[in-house]
Amino acid sequence: MGKLFGTDGIRAVAGEYPLDPSTVFKIGRAIVELGKRNVVIGRDTRASGVWIERVLERAVGSAGGQVTNVGVVTTPGVSFLCRSSGFDAGVVISASHNPYQDNGIKVFANTGMKLSDEEESAIERSVLSDPSSYAMDASTWDDWREELAHCDEAFIHRYVEFLCAIPGRRLDGLRVVLDCANGASFRIAPETFRRLGAEVIALNTDPDGHNINEKCGALHPALMAARARDEKASLGIAFDGDSDRAILSDEDGRVVDGDHILLILARYLRKRGELPTGCVVTTVMANLGLEVALRKSGLGMVRTPVGDRWVLDEMLRGNHDLGGEQSGHVIIRQHAVAGDGILTALKIAQVLCEENLPLSRLSEDLTKYPQVLLNLRVREKKDFTQVEPIQSEIRAVENKMKDRGRVLIRYSGTEPLVRIMLEGENQAEINEYAQVIAARFREELGA
Repeated sequence: MGKLFGTDGIRAVAGEYPLDPSTVFKIGRAIVELGKRNVVIGRDTRASGVWIERVLERAVGSAGGQVTNVGVVTTPGVSFLCRSSGFDAGVVISASHNPYQDNGIKVFANTGMKLSDEEESAIERSVLSDPSSYAMDASTWDDWREELAHCDEAFIHRYVEFLCAIPGRRLDGLRVVLDCANGASFRIAPETFRRLGAEVIALNTDPDGHNINEKCGALHPALMAARARDEKASLGIAFDGDSDRAILSDEDGRVVDGDHILLILARYLRKRGELPTGCVVTTVMANLGLEVALRKSGLGMVRTPVGDRWVLDEMLRGNHDLGGEQSGHVIIRQHAVAGDGILTALKIAQVLCEENLPLSRLSEDLTKYPQVLLNLRVREKKDFTQVEPIQSEIRAVENKMKDRGRVLIRYSGTEPLVRIMLEGENQAEINEYAQVIAARFREELGA
């Protein structure tokens, strides 16, 4: 047993450590021991979410805390409820874009932001030092199908009201295709867009506990994009399982990812005087084409390590108002402190209405640079910046590409892999350079 929290909470195969019943129970108690006594719990539509919810509720209660179960709600929905409804903490039971077999636990503070590193460490110490065990009785699994899609209508209504205020206008005349991934947005997203007057074509809104993210949603946007084209929609939107991200499609069925979204929103917010620093925060994985397009528009860009936590940290540090990832995880600080796929889609819909331009026009001048990504197994995660043969090869490649490309190399956080990513103007050239660097890694650190 070791560290529980990754970059996006605790995540594992449901039923296996650290998402076995005993550890889940200890996590619930540890949250209360941290001083978070009034806790709101929400979940996505995985079958395992029902029993995890019940175990957490019993754990919080056993430690003297109080639980409000909202049922099925998006991750950003829990973030919103934390900062608007007086809860000490919010717990989301979700594994985001992962398949149904996995699940996870994310914990938010009353600010709507994830717990600090110190708070997560305190929970870990409490859980790992607790020798007790908890045996989940069979009744915990009873009637899960009946409970699967349950939600607290009053709290969901409060969140939908918040979302409906985001565009500051009606969306009459827009036709949108929504792929809800059989996940947490299956009810909230269609209701929100319909209330604002859009014509909605909803896909994958029938969760059964096992079909979340299954060949649909943000990781599989092809179905949504094709439907947007065939239906002559203004906009296609694909959410992931917990709806903290969205991948879009234009009216011609072309996929529009987080890089495009950040460019469109940066220009729009700057035009309205809502981007005072003139800077966008994104990660090292953002395409070089985004950096070039922002620069041509007189906008800056700051890169962070991969993960929305690092994006938000930099936004707060630099007082920036817009940040996000290529995956479609976007934070607009004017409205929220967590990525929200529905909110992001509503802002894009607002831009379409106010600019009176199709989505294809709004993002047409972002030219993506070719990329190559190699995953190479290593025998140890040694600091490669201190391995001279590897560094010499990297420097040689960077000198050849100069400002026409870039090299990004990092270790996987969960596997014995090094990820070698190159971007440049010529696909064949960067393929060759990537293989040269990979060969050097094999010689020095390869498995």
